[in-house]
Amino acid sequence: MQKAILNLLFLGIGISTWSQNAKLRGIVLDEYKQAIPNVSISNGVVETQSNSNGFYEVSIPSNKKLTVVFSHISFKSASIVVFLKPNESIEFNPVLNTLQEQMSEVIVTAKNTKRIQGITSITPEVLRKIPGANAGVENILKTLAGVNSNNELSTQYAVRGGNYDENLVYVNEIEVYRPFLIRSGQQEGLSFTNTDLVQNIDFSAGGFQAKYGDKLSSVLDITYRKPSSFGANFEASFLGGSMAFDAVSKNKKWSAVTGFRYRNNSLLVKSQETQTNYTPTFADVQTNINYQASAQWHWSFLGNISKNDYRYQPLTRQTNFGTLDQPLALVVYYEGQEKDQYATYFGAIKSTFKPNDISVLKFIGSLYHTTEQEYFDILAQYRLGEVDANVASETYGKVAYTRGIGSQLNHARNNLDALIANIEIKGFHDWKKNQLDWGVKYTRESIRDRVVEWEVIDSAGFSIPPPIVLPLKNEPYSLYTGPLVPYQNVRATNFTTINRLSGFAQWNSKSSIGTSTIWYNAGLRFHHWEVSAADEIGKSQLVLSPRAQISIQPNWDKDMLFRFSGGMYYQPPFYRELRDASGMVQPNVKAQQSVHLVVANDYNFKVWNRPFKLVSELYFKSMSNVNTYTIDNVRIRYAANNLAKAYAQGIDLRLNGEFVPGTESWFSFGYLKTEENSQNKGYIARPTDQLLKFGLLFQDYMPNIPSMKVYLNLVYNTGLPGGSPSYSDPYVYQNRLRDYRRADVGFSKIVIDNKENSIPKKWLGNFKELAVGVEIFNLFNNQNAITNTWVRDVYSKNQYAIPNYMTTRVFNIKLTAKL
Repeated sequence: MQKAILNLLFLGIGISTWSQNAKLRGIVLDEYKQAIPNVSISNGVVETQSNSNGFYEVSIPSNKKLTVVFSHISFKSASIVVFLKPNESIEFNPVLNTLQEQMSEVIVTAKNTKRIQGITSITPEVLRKIPGANAGVENILKTLAGVNSNNELSTQYAVRGGNYDENLVYVNEIEVYRPFLIRSGQQEGLSFTNTDLVQNIDFSAGGFQAKYGDKLSSVLDITYRKPSSFGANFEASFLGGSMAFDAVSKNKKWSAVTGFRYRNNSLLVKSQETQTNYTPTFADVQTNINYQASAQWHWSFLGNISKNDYRYQPLTRQTNFGTLDQPLALVVYYEGQEKDQYATYFGAIKSTFKPNDISVLKFIGSLYHTTEQEYFDILAQYRLGEVDANVASETYGKVAYTRGIGSQLNHARNNLDALIANIEIKGFHDWKKNQLDWGVKYTRESIRDRVVEWEVIDSAGFSIPPPIVLPLKNEPYSLYTGPLVPYQNVRATNFTTINRLSGFAQWNSKSSIGTSTIWYNAGLRFHHWEVSAADEIGKSQLVLSPRAQISIQPNWDKDMLFRFSGGMYYQPPFYRELRDASGMVQPNVKAQQSVHLVVANDYNFKVWNRPFKLVSELYFKSMSNVNTYTIDNVRIRYAANNLAKAYAQGIDLRLNGEFVPGTESWFSFGYLKTEENSQNKGYIARPTDQLLKFGLLFQDYMPNIPSMKVYLNLVYNTGLPGGSPSYSDPYVYQNRLRDYRRADVGFSKIVIDNKENSIPKKWLGNFKELAVGVEIFNLFNNQNAITNTWVRDVYSKNQYAIPNYMTTRVFNIKLTAKL
């Protein structure tokens, strides 16, 4: 079956269509990223104007080299030289200014600024088309070098040796947050980012500028779009559905995009080995409202309400493991259920004021509130035994001889209520070839948290105590007289308040050295915070983070750019980093510190007369005051101390371009080594020590049927350290999980495409786009394990690591439409 699927997947690459027109569209901006209305756009044949929101769309004859000119009485003209393929629809967002005239000979978009800053840009169309168990921004990020995840049910990711808590996420310059209590990927449901509302996606994996906040690893910067006319998107599949609406007022001053999403992971969860009754409800609504009050004032509101109701009732499980000579199996029968609820409310108001031609001020206020509960009582009774491997036997594949029996009872009553408020002001000032940016932000975090969870383990009738309890049990061979206590027991109640004051100032400039162009960026951040727990007020702490970037573009025949970036990066502790393994808050935990050094090369070239780019980055991080942690599925438990130091080093390579005309694909490769040294015990691999990573994102269309699209998303990661028993010493247990291998493929039939005006009749003519698709998740049916279940045999004293496998091959049908 795999061979047949592969043959179908790679049928015919590269066929051109017959239409003679292409389209260039986008939003005309000034140097402060504000939309400019009434800009004249001309290609020498057709002329149009941008509307009140700066949006434009112009038809371009295909297969011809033309110059498109953007002109306005108040700005210098800008132009772009294009050579477009038939049916291409290219987004180009020109920036007009009063200082100099632009001339660009790029075909796709003007990305010079992002290229200089080392930012990876992802087009929204890629997000919506590429298949994945959790399709969206994070699904695409996981194909990039340096970004790692071995859990397709989770939207969380690790970057260059960091963990899930070390990544900044912004939407419209507003920081967004994740729920706190989620411990497994199947509980997550929906990412905050609604891909139906996205206009721009920028990602930096390290060495980012001072204007971004205080995290150790990466920045994901997302901008929601401002619509220019009414529109609607719809999507439905076996995993749920979504709707998004664009609205614009008659006077063009008001505009809004609103999205509704629903997701049900039953299709994926029920493909796992554990048979369950699974009834989740993941739903949210988001809106981004814009109001252009005047030429100087612009207001916007970003709001989100998300509710996750997770109900999980496991029934049975059988996991086969061992060897061909000695096949073993674990059979588990469950009683009980899990009921989790996560409700989040988020609102933010942003005002942009432009007092003159060289200055912009922004005022941002946001409020995030989450209420979370995690309740479960699950009894697991297991049999561990040898499997009947005789094919002719009536009991083939079943446990024929039992080696051990036991039971495990897990209980939790965890509640969390968090309220996070932010107030921020930022300024941007341009003069000549210099730009000064600055900002100040105040944050107040109020968290109320109750942790009550315990685990009792029984093996062959004998209760197993935790490793830290003495005297050690030696049953059944000697009588045990110590206390009977749970194997794990965590009880704590925390009322925590954190006050933060942070800010930045940075300078950008451009000059030349000989025939080479050079760009400078230098900045400084500060972060001051104080933690107040119920019975203790922590010490007031302050950190300063100098950061810098230098980019050089030699005047060579080859289009190359060299970038050097780095600085000091601190991560003042968030709430989860303050809570230790016992559930108690340690208010004096220090900020983790990391020195970033990144050397990069960006090479643009053409093959087959099509654009390609090769990006190479060599990086090194030296970390101190490290707060060590363990990862169980996606749950991170911190030691809440600063007793370790660490390093991360590696290289990321990414080649992207039009391997097939009119489509963007890329290959990525990453090498990473990260180790930590706790209390001078020596260096050992960190939980995110990925070693090798390979990612592929590929788009194609069928020969002779250009409306049949094919999308492939492939990821290979070498195994991470992990799967250890609870409370095990990482210096003793350094085994690795299996390599993670996954391929998702999607086939989409374009029924209606507004660029081709197909089927303009009856009610179908109301659709701008209509497509039907089939997705195959885990194409090759690889068995990927993220954790181990440890089963103990009280007689032999052996512990068996039974892998917890992720999802198997799953088929999904999807319908998308656009009005």
